Amino acid sequence: MTVQPYAIAREIVDVPDAVVTAGPPPVPMIDGDFALRLVDPTGSDPERLQEWFARPHLVQTWEQEWDAARWRADAAHRLAGDYSRPVVFSRNGIDVGYLEIYRVARDEIARLYDVHPHDLGLHVATADPDLLGRGLVSGLIRQLAEALLDADPACPRIAVEPASDNAPMRRALVKRGWTDHGEFQVRPERRIALHLLEREVLTA
Repeated sequence: MTVQPYAIAREIVDVPDAVVTAGPPPVPMIDGDFALRLVDPTGSDPERLQEWFARPHLVQTWEQEWDAARWRADAAHRLAGDYSRPVVFSRNGIDVGYLEIYRVARDEIARLYDVHPHDLGLHVATADPDLLGRGLVSGLIRQLAEALLDADPACPRIAVEPASDNAPMRRALVKRGWTDHGEFQVRPERRIALHLLEREVLTA
């Protein structure tokens, strides 16, 4: 039986040389209660992600009820390429969520605006619902955005694109400095709200 190579639907694989030169997204160190580490596809992380993404609030917002084998393949694919990095984030030493740091120029949302080769994006899934609605996760996102801009001096902006109906996240992002650039139907089943945080906002 022929094993098909793993692919991510939203990844753009045919990119200009400038995007290739930008390389993979950085995974910076951050200070405070939160910490980041790369997903380990050879350890217990795939099983952890399987359990997290079967929780009702993530089923509703992510629709990725994958088994551990698919999570393992997905993480290995990301770590082997330059598109994105899969990350587990912890709070006070306890793993509480998953995020992806990605190069926007290699993602389907690159078609929505005049993207720079070094632009970076974030996807965030909070596994612990007790952290939601308290400003903690949006604070982490802002802290991480600042760390990413420090890690890649050529990056002019950070993109976050929650589902269009995720009103709490949209309000939190605007409060933290992102500009809401409106809603886009990127696929028949996926409508997003594009938010961009410009480096100049942080340095003004």
